[in-house]
Amino acid sequence: MEQSELLELAEKERQSQKPVRIHCCTSTGCRAAASLEVQKSMEKAVEDWGLENQVEVLGVGCMGFCGYGPMVAVSPSEQLYQKVTPEQGESIVKAVNQGEATAEKADSNHPFFTRQLKIVREHSGQIDPEKIGEYLAVGGYQSLYQVLYEMTPAEVVNEIMKSGLRGRGGAGYPTGLKWQTVAKMPPGQKYVICNGDEGDPGAFMDRSVLESDPHRVLEGMAIAGYAIGADRGFIYVRAEYPLAITRLQKAINQAKGQGILGTQIFGSPFDFRIDIRVGAGAFVCGEETALIASVEGKRGTPRPRPPYPAVSGLWGEPTLINNVETLANIPTIIKKGADWFASIGTEKSKGTKIFSLTGKIEYNGLIEVPMGISLREIIEEMGGGIPNGGKVKAVQTGGPSGGCIPPDALDTPVDYESLAKLGSIMGSGGMVVMDEETSMVEVAKFYMGFCQEESCGKCIPCRVGTVQIYELLNRILNQEATSTDLKKLEQLCQMVKQTSLCGLGQSAPNPVLSTLQYFQDEYTALVKGD
Repeated sequence: MEQSELLELAEKERQSQKPVRIHCCTSTGCRAAASLEVQKSMEKAVEDWGLENQVEVLGVGCMGFCGYGPMVAVSPSEQLYQKVTPEQGESIVKAVNQGEATAEKADSNHPFFTRQLKIVREHSGQIDPEKIGEYLAVGGYQSLYQVLYEMTPAEVVNEIMKSGLRGRGGAGYPTGLKWQTVAKMPPGQKYVICNGDEGDPGAFMDRSVLESDPHRVLEGMAIAGYAIGADRGFIYVRAEYPLAITRLQKAINQAKGQGILGTQIFGSPFDFRIDIRVGAGAFVCGEETALIASVEGKRGTPRPRPPYPAVSGLWGEPTLINNVETLANIPTIIKKGADWFASIGTEKSKGTKIFSLTGKIEYNGLIEVPMGISLREIIEEMGGGIPNGGKVKAVQTGGPSGGCIPPDALDTPVDYESLAKLGSIMGSGGMVVMDEETSMVEVAKFYMGFCQEESCGKCIPCRVGTVQIYELLNRILNQEATSTDLKKLEQLCQMVKQTSLCGLGQSAPNPVLSTLQYFQDEYTALVKGD
């Protein structure tokens, strides 16, 4: 396909769109609240009233306001509706021409929406993720064409390095540096793996991106493949995300059909094939060496590093592993430039980050915010604070590997370094808000129970240590522990942290250590003297 053909397809798609587009969220969350029935009721109303030439109903991806779904948006009026029922669908179509819809209007001027800066999620809720034409109409795959015909692989790597993009999967390793390492390996077989094994409790950022804009991830992978010299990629997605898998497979098939994936992409010498590998839901497979083992058909357990996957990864070949959100940033960085991306965020944390804002919060859902925004702005302004006037007791970031942050640290900017100083991590983007009714010892026990169950069992510190930590927490909660046990708890956490084989074991004690640091009084109130 030539560039002119690509642009022609995009223009043809735009011309085919109706003057009024009604967007109905059909992502997993809203589906659970009957959004497919809402979509059908609106499609029937369009047909019944003969509005086919004026109005079209689209099934789109996540709009972010997940606690108030199903969500429906009308363009170009920008009217937004929340908690829409199938019975209200007809009234939304009717309101396009006259009258008021019976559906509840959402406040699109609320800080939940206005404080966001969308890069990865710019098209979520705007396009039909199951139609490649919709993606082409918003400029999709033009960045891939640009790198193939206007940039050398080295220039692409340099652009990503200049952007300051860091891995969004948890550790925050510089993405460009990782690309450069793989690119410098001798020519031969190389791989790109997209890590979609999102396993943190309460986190659903990657699932939403895959369900809402799958072509964006494919484009990011193909650009990465060109930059490092790989001709094959895998997307590793957990089996618990069936809609994401379905839409990804459909997107892959559509892209191959258009000559955008496969051999001689856009008529160039560049070949790139993408296949899906479905994970079985093991949390440890989010760790890259365990993920590689799983893709190879082996039991998903980590191995010691070095060698790192960039040197010896999938089937012993150099392998680039980035997570979904990281790769979804790539097309926009190429399109708008590294300097533009680097102008967003803080000195060391560039761009935006998606968080799943959950817990005891008025407005929960997905938000994409610039790095450097404070926790207070996210929780109190965007999230609306604790329901019924309650107060924030803690914020847990980073999932089971993260920590619990006290309320006096809410003015902390959200970036990799600042969260680490508080004993937590950015993680993949889980953000759980807790109110004053929450027992922090119970929270620590919950996360340790999760880590205990999800330990792969390969190394003794993690396999045995997490069980002992969990049992100690249980004794404390049952008021059977002594102050000596409390000291043992901290020592045990440090031992597991310092001696476990992989990052998951090393970070498993973080929720316990952070609650011991900031909520020590809750522990001491439960223990007896020696």
